[in-house]
Amino acid sequence: MTRLFSGLFYSSIGILPLAAIDDVSVIPTIAVYDLEGRISEAGGSDDTLLALTLVPSRPLTMFDLGRSLEKAVNDPKLKAVVLEVDGAELDFSQVQQIRRQLLALRAAEKEVWLYSEHLTNSTALLGSAASHFILMPEADCSFNGIYAESLYFKGMLDKLGVRADVIHIGDFKSFGETFYRTGPSDAALKQQEALITSIFSQVVSQVAVGRTLSEKVVSDLIDDGALTAKKAHEAKLADALMYRTDFAKKLKETYGEDADFDREYQLPDLDGPNITGMMDIFKLLFHDSNNAKSRKDFVAIVALEGDITEESIAPVRSEVLKLAKDDQAKALVLRVNSPGGSALASEILWEATDEWNATGKPFVVSMGGVAASGGYYVSAAADRIFAEEGTITGSIGVVGMKFVIGEAMEKIGITTHSSQRGKHAGAMSATKGFSEEESKLVRDSMTEIYRTFKQRIMDGRGKTIKGDLESLAGGRVYSGKDALAVGLIDELGGLQEAIAYAAKEANFKEGESKLVPQPKSGLEGLLAPPEKPDAGEIIRASVREGSAARFHKLLSSSGILEGVSARAQSEMMRLCSRLRVFQSSRVLLLGPDLHLR
Repeated sequence: MTRLFSGLFYSSIGILPLAAIDDVSVIPTIAVYDLEGRISEAGGSDDTLLALTLVPSRPLTMFDLGRSLEKAVNDPKLKAVVLEVDGAELDFSQVQQIRRQLLALRAAEKEVWLYSEHLTNSTALLGSAASHFILMPEADCSFNGIYAESLYFKGMLDKLGVRADVIHIGDFKSFGETFYRTGPSDAALKQQEALITSIFSQVVSQVAVGRTLSEKVVSDLIDDGALTAKKAHEAKLADALMYRTDFAKKLKETYGEDADFDREYQLPDLDGPNITGMMDIFKLLFHDSNNAKSRKDFVAIVALEGDITEESIAPVRSEVLKLAKDDQAKALVLRVNSPGGSALASEILWEATDEWNATGKPFVVSMGGVAASGGYYVSAAADRIFAEEGTITGSIGVVGMKFVIGEAMEKIGITTHSSQRGKHAGAMSATKGFSEEESKLVRDSMTEIYRTFKQRIMDGRGKTIKGDLESLAGGRVYSGKDALAVGLIDELGGLQEAIAYAAKEANFKEGESKLVPQPKSGLEGLLAPPEKPDAGEIIRASVREGSAARFHKLLSSSGILEGVSARAQSEMMRLCSRLRVFQSSRVLLLGPDLHLR
């Protein structure tokens, strides 16, 4: 499924007159956010063998960052926020959430500083919400619009003697086209162009409004082709040009040498446990966090991140069912950042959310960068759905697929002999394609799944959807802004807005919000005792790890990818992830293969 801006998304804004510090006798606090790497949703380490090694730290989550920025708004001692995102890997929805929170800081009369050595889409957007956007004088300027690219493998597969046998329900359900076409179908091209137009218009309009420029000026800068930091400054896209050392001096001149530049402002300890001896290891080994019940009521945030397989949804399902029985869990926010996956796994997770709904407690979904197909399926039962303007959602449709490798085997001298009992026992054999009768049977089965998919949506969203559902389904993909217009979501907003809504609906007066399970470092995960099954479950959902998952971990930990570009690494790991989905299920709820950057 689409990954919006697989690299960083960058931004810019202008310098306004500096606000005077009210009381010089009080040492001002300035929160510093120097973001690097991937900002996780669930808080687990990357799905690699690194998660099973003695890595002491754990990733920063969007929940951590959002909560910190939210507290900064109401902190009277905090005078300013300094932000750098040059090393971060932010998707479009994360950029939009951070941008909105920067605007909230400015509304609370806090200064917002953004420094960047790169002018890109992301820094342009974030800068449009800052008080002071500073560019390095020789900054790399790639603020040049959106580029979408899909890879098509039919030619390669033909040479190998491999054929993709794909059946899809919905004319716009384009996942799989990259394996049996050499270019997009008319329907896929139409929705790709509509999605790109929506995202691009958001970039242009938000930067224009934030910088008090016309949209034409912003569009002309994007189309310049030879944009420099000097041109960006002259066009008022950025406020000043400074080297990093001069920027640091400027901050100290503004707030004083004694100012508290807090690089960990209201953030959890990401460094993990302090191991000084065997006693510290024993504490980790025998500490059971599952028994450490909260003494306060809370809003629970559970994250579903990545492709949907029986393996990936098992811990999410287990957590939702446990929370449903926890009297102190007053509301549930499901943070969904998933392009979908297995139809069966999507239904298994939907059933857990149905159990939660039976408690009568509020259920809210916050969509991240993408919540499409299976990601939308598991969201449909929520009382309210929040999404960013640039969230990719919808893709209500079904696809079935298998790779036929019989010809490839013959090319290298491998022959096969098969025996079967049962008329259709060999339907899923990889050595031959679907017969006409088998194709009809598979399509009939998929049609039933599609009918169930639409029924799940009507049960949860029937009162909000505008028009006939089928006219919105068929695999059509929407930006969050367009999804709001047709009733597929309820409100534009991010994780913090979803949490606030859930707390309000639960009449939540005192307590906290927390991400569950609590994020752990690789070391803590390795030494933690095995999770105890819920006493109410006689049998548990599958948590098996298939061969594709093991290959995924092996590839990522072997060092093979260290010499290739970050983009190539991302594509390889994404391919492994998709292989895991195929291994999990032959009937898929997956969005289209589209990459925007």
